[in-house]
Amino acid sequence: MGRIGAGGRAAGAAPGVRPMRTGSGGPRREAPPARAEGRSLPTWLRAAALALALVLAGAPPASTGAGTDVAADERIVFPASVQQGAMVLGKVPPGSIVAYDGRTLRTTGYGTVVFGVGRDATGPLLVTVDTPAGRRKVVRIAVAARDWPLQRVDGVPPRTVDPPPAIAERIRREQARVAQARLRDDPRTDFTRPFIRPVEGRVSGRFGRARVYNGKPGAPHSGMDIAAPAGTPVRAPAPGIVTFADPDLYLTGGTVLLDHGHGISSNFLHLSRIDVQAGDRVEQGQVIAAVGSTGRSTGPHLHWGMSWFDVRIDPQLVLEQRGD
Repeated sequence: MGRIGAGGRAAGAAPGVRPMRTGSGGPRREAPPARAEGRSLPTWLRAAALALALVLAGAPPASTGAGTDVAADERIVFPASVQQGAMVLGKVPPGSIVAYDGRTLRTTGYGTVVFGVGRDATGPLLVTVDTPAGRRKVVRIAVAARDWPLQRVDGVPPRTVDPPPAIAERIRREQARVAQARLRDDPRTDFTRPFIRPVEGRVSGRFGRARVYNGKPGAPHSGMDIAAPAGTPVRAPAPGIVTFADPDLYLTGGTVLLDHGHGISSNFLHLSRIDVQAGDRVEQGQVIAAVGSTGRSTGPHLHWGMSWFDVRIDPQLVLEQRGD
């Protein structure tokens, strides 16, 4: 079992006709090559695929110019189906009002929106889009259920599994501070960048698994654990603003939160060293901390979690979404 933590893309010729001189005298007309049957996608399908690809790349889609297409800035593009724990990107006409799960979503200047799907979400998800032109569309997105194996974790310090009242109160206060940091919502679009792994190593704990600590049921795992030697540099998986940094939380030890805009954030737990402070702007790949085994941990590793506000999402799905 891996180490466990708390986070619990020819001039002049007529069109199509080419004159050829033959040995028998006059010119002969040669027909243009025939198109291969069945290989050309309909224009609308090519346009839809292009639009979605550009959305996932974080760039505004370009119009194909085809008369039958919807204008580029009038397209509404969302995936038909997503997995539990996914980060969902969509494209709407700029200036639209978009609502999902009781929250009005920010839209970028070119119409990208983002939201998270919880571990236990069931479909269909309903996204309401009111466009500047007065059109309303309700998008229905299916949710693919995932299997959540049970993971037993033994050897965890008992005081972190069943803490006395005073320690339980400290944990409550610390978790409230972290939860408050996750509420940040600003227009930065750092989340549109392809994410990278903050450290390289074996994945020793996966998102969503139900956990039993020392025989006692605990909360499902809220991120991915990556086994790495103590002191290994932790790099920012995408640009962002540090919204929380504390070297000594009871359950999670050294803890850093990095906000990527529109409610998307990353958290890094069990750190042995922190190299940033709240308010710092960091770039992708910048060293922000070092791997450790602080808090509720059975050995050196990095817990990397991601959230959309208070909804936990799976970092592994975010990496796969970007082709990792």
